Amino acid sequence: MSVFTYHLVRTSVFKGLKAILFPPKKGNVKGLIHAECMTAMTLGSPVFSPKRFLVRQVAMFAQWENESAIDEFMNSDHFGKILSNGWHTRLTFMRQWGKLSEFDFPQTNSSSQDSDPNATVVAVTIARLRLFQVPRFIKWGRPVEKLVRDHPGTTLSLASIRFPRTISTFSVWKTQKDMTDMVHGHSEVPQPKRHIHAMKERDRKDFHYEFTTLRFKPIGEFGSWKGESNFTTIKED
Repeated sequence: MSVFTYHLVRTSVFKGLKAILFPPKKGNVKGLIHAECMTAMTLGSPVFSPKRFLVRQVAMFAQWENESAIDEFMNSDHFGKILSNGWHTRLTFMRQWGKLSEFDFPQTNSSSQDSDPNATVVAVTIARLRLFQVPRFIKWGRPVEKLVRDHPGTTLSLASIRFPRTISTFSVWKTQKDMTDMVHGHSEVPQPKRHIHAMKERDRKDFHYEFTTLRFKPIGEFGSWKGESNFTTIKED
């Protein structure tokens, strides 16, 4: 079964732009199914803000044939070695909503993984925006970004972008229940229904021409991000 990874690394502006313009390709990297390289950005930050375009902070979401392919890439590939200086988590697939053509997601969802509301989960969204819908997307999306950013149930959350159409979010949730409560507007936070309102607006008129929401189980974590680690290892109170 394939394995997914999510990487974060701080590097130079030149190396960051090179990764986004020339990301790893399936035909050039053994065992790689697909990779998305993007510039990290701070969830909920103002639209015209430096925090929206953190070129030196690179995020990569990728699907691999197996973990051996990940190890070989990070040990021998030039960009893989850059990523090895940052942080990444390895993930097994649980569920998918929507579609995204470049990846090869399993056809069946993992109901056994879904059954534990107290399990740590990772959520990834990837959207290909309709350019004329960007103003609407920003209007309805920023409140949701702030909801996820400030939610007490997350240990790490951020967004990333690759111009002109691709935008993604990544979040680690202490428990699956924390995440599903947020999605359904049941969280004990201010304005808990921001996500529901945005989804209703999307259903009324879609912001994207492709969109997927993915749920994963973290199976490993390596390195550190901004001096911290163990985001997917939830400590007991």
